[in-house]
Amino acid sequence: VQLQASGGGFVQSGDSLTLSCAASGFSVNNFAIGWFRQAPGKEREGVSCLNSDGDTDYSESVEGRFTISRDGAKNTVYLHLNSLKPEDTAVYYCARGAYVSAACRPYDYWGQGTQVTVSS
Repeated sequence: VQLQASGGGFVQSGDSLTLSCAASGFSVNNFAIGWFRQAPGKEREGVSCLNSDGDTDYSESVEGRFTISRDGAKNTVYLHLNSLKPEDTAVYYCARGAYVSAACRPYDYWGQGTQVTVSS
């Protein structure tokens, strides 16, 4: 099982980015995939989750600005980041739900992270 997060970059406030979480060794259609972020000096926080039923969940801080989606054919889950703010600056990670079910937690495998930096 592997998760490869990519798509981060350096952008201006108000810009958009799309992060990708490419999975191998399992189908993203059968497991929940979550996105997390960790800013310097802060604890890791959950950002969004897409479960195997297609239900989505977002943290308050990104609700209405970020969208999670899935492409089963590419075995990839995306996080679309819109209206970015400097406080969105962090390393973003994706992770797989531990069970073949709709549960968004706990998580068992993690990707390596991709840096998102938002300048004001």
